[in-house]
Amino acid sequence: MKQLARLSLCLLGFALCAGAAAPSTDPNPGFAKMKTLVGEWEGKAADGKAVEVSYRLVSGGTALMEMLRPAGESEMVTMYTADGDRVAVTHYCSANNQPRMQTTPLSSSPQQLDFAFVGATNLASPAAGHMHRLVVSFQDDDHFTQDWTWREKDKEGVETFHFTRKK
Repeated sequence: MKQLARLSLCLLGFALCAGAAAPSTDPNPGFAKMKTLVGEWEGKAADGKAVEVSYRLVSGGTALMEMLRPAGESEMVTMYTADGDRVAVTHYCSANNQPRMQTTPLSSSPQQLDFAFVGATNLASPAAGHMHRLVVSFQDDDHFTQDWTWREKDKEGVETFHFTRKK
């Protein structure tokens, strides 16, 4: 009986050691990367106008809410969520539509997330003006860039924002 107890303890010890040595993998590395943005940021658009953005986790950490405040424009909300091995976005635009975008499948921690248009609510027609693409590029823990692509009647324009974390 004592031998069986010792054997059980040894097996339990090996199992615990093996579990501790196994690398932890986030089921969605893109969403994990986006969560590093939680906090307050200040930045500038390409034309030099000030822009602020803040991020906070909501819904038990399953969604990341972005509040984008470009100077002289209406505040906009963008929600980021994990969607399997992709990251999905719904952008609540001041243009009164809600584009949905997503990344391609991700298997490792990205330095850039490229969100492509998949549909929209409240969009009068495919030619109506809407955000069609978003690229988020991470320079380091305190700097990132957003490139928002606006599409209207098959013409596109890109607005770039460079952000620095507020300390």
